[in-house]
Amino acid sequence: MIDRPASHLPRGGSTVGPAPGHPAVRTRILLLLVFVLLGGLALRLVYVQGIDPTGQAAAAMDQRLTHQETLPQRGSILDRDGDVLAASVRRYDIVVDQRLVKDFNEWDREARETVLVDVDSRLASLAEVLGMSEEEVREATIGSRPYAVVRRSVTPEVRDKAMALNVPGLLSEAVDRRTYPNGSVAGSIIGFMGGDGTALEGLELSQDDVMTGTPGTRTFEVGADGIRIPNAPLEEVPAVDGADLRLTVDKDAQWFAQETLGALAAEYDAEWANAVVMDVKTGDVIVMADSTTVDPADPDATEGNFRTSTVMSTPYEPGSTGKALPIAAAVDAGKVTATDGFTVPSSQDFDGQTIRDFSPHPTFDMTVAGIYARSYNTGTVQIAEKITDEQRYEYMRSFGVGQPIDLGLPQQAGSVLVPPEQWDGRQRLTTAFGQGYTQTTLHTAQMYQALANGGVLIPARLIDATVDGDAAEKRWESSAEPHRVVSEETAAQMLRMMETVVTQGTSKAAAIPGYRVGGKSSTAEAASDTGTYDGYNLGFTAVAPLDDPRFVVSVSLHRPPSKQGSRDVSVAAATIMEYMLRQADVPATGAEPDDYRVFVDDPQD
Repeated sequence: MIDRPASHLPRGGSTVGPAPGHPAVRTRILLLLVFVLLGGLALRLVYVQGIDPTGQAAAAMDQRLTHQETLPQRGSILDRDGDVLAASVRRYDIVVDQRLVKDFNEWDREARETVLVDVDSRLASLAEVLGMSEEEVREATIGSRPYAVVRRSVTPEVRDKAMALNVPGLLSEAVDRRTYPNGSVAGSIIGFMGGDGTALEGLELSQDDVMTGTPGTRTFEVGADGIRIPNAPLEEVPAVDGADLRLTVDKDAQWFAQETLGALAAEYDAEWANAVVMDVKTGDVIVMADSTTVDPADPDATEGNFRTSTVMSTPYEPGSTGKALPIAAAVDAGKVTATDGFTVPSSQDFDGQTIRDFSPHPTFDMTVAGIYARSYNTGTVQIAEKITDEQRYEYMRSFGVGQPIDLGLPQQAGSVLVPPEQWDGRQRLTTAFGQGYTQTTLHTAQMYQALANGGVLIPARLIDATVDGDAAEKRWESSAEPHRVVSEETAAQMLRMMETVVTQGTSKAAAIPGYRVGGKSSTAEAASDTGTYDGYNLGFTAVAPLDDPRFVVSVSLHRPPSKQGSRDVSVAAATIMEYMLRQADVPATGAEPDDYRVFVDDPQD
């Protein structure tokens, strides 16, 4: 048999193709893969350019867009004259996305070309701008964290210098730092913020929504290096700043009262002293002061129970200042007049209950005005018995006793007065002279405001108005309504009785030279948490000038070691009152008193 070369095989015979590893086969496979890839790209291009160009462009844009929230400026708290009590200072936290911190390209204006910037050189410059060491800056900026704080609370000037370095991933976040330029003045009213900007107490907390404002947004494009693309569109929704709060408080008078109360409480080693000053005509609270007041910039330095005002947080049995209510009610009901006479022993039985006066005294024949001026419990109960318990209860409620007072603070000023059907045999008597119910110093001031205002109670106000960024004002309205509590004639008699207290009664120390002053003192037993009486509360409420009443000043001294000190409480109230009269340029007329006789007949001292 003869072997033939493969090329000479006869036609039609079987042939064997190249092996898979043959170069020609590999070439065909690669060409096929290239054609498939090119076909896929072509189809994708057709889809992107022809079928969904808008959607694909939007997706690419979304990847480049960065959204930032812009913070509004927190509103300030101002006193009645517009002086700042609390304000926010805009500061910036310098933060970074560490993943983006790397060398980057930057346009060199002088060379007119793009140059590669060594990020380490910019971090060194950043350290100098921020007042940090290079090591501290590198530690804060180099790594894999998407968010890290480099420096907190820098000024706008430092922030601008830092951002001008164009470090990739470096951002600034606006933050507000709250400042209190007057220290502890009105601190228990203003309240304070936490270190993270959270409102914690006082008006800062209760009016947080009013002062916070509404955040805005900034949307812009960034390149792959994390830096904003120059001249790219910027969309911005401006933040709406919070509104300012203008109060009825006068910061100078508030400071004076706080100093006066601090000295009073320290002299008598009392738990606290507080005071309220009200404008008779408007109900404005001009002073709401405590002997111990929190500094909003350092609240931890003050005990927790003094971080809010005791005026709002601590009701107590008012004692003899409450005698104005049954006497005014009996006069208004036409049952007595200021000059009617009563026989007044120092101890007297009423339906099996013995009522005693503060100190033993002979039996006197006294006028209603004299009973009020000398503050006799037995005489006051006799007057209260001229009207029904229900009538007296309704008058007390009308004066605000047993009802909370809302000043726009987190806590309302509380008062407890149970209905007469719940009074026992003794409580129905003790409520006539300020025991058996509780109220705050604010309630006492509001009661006397009504009597000084011709019998019309104007609800107390602490917030005068909110003022927005356009200077538009919105008056803050009390939830309560002004209303008449007694007739104008009754109120006039009560003012003359108050003057008798100062001219011939228990509080001669409250006199102010050149002014007609009226008022009422109190020495009340203070109940403990268990309900037992184990201390005293001393008070004095003043009204002046009686020719045309302008101010009510109510002062309370809580739990001194003994019941001594009533005179100095009257002096403290008079001191604050004199400051208010001088500050308001109320002239001293030197008018003679228009007081009443204390005794029915000749003086019986």
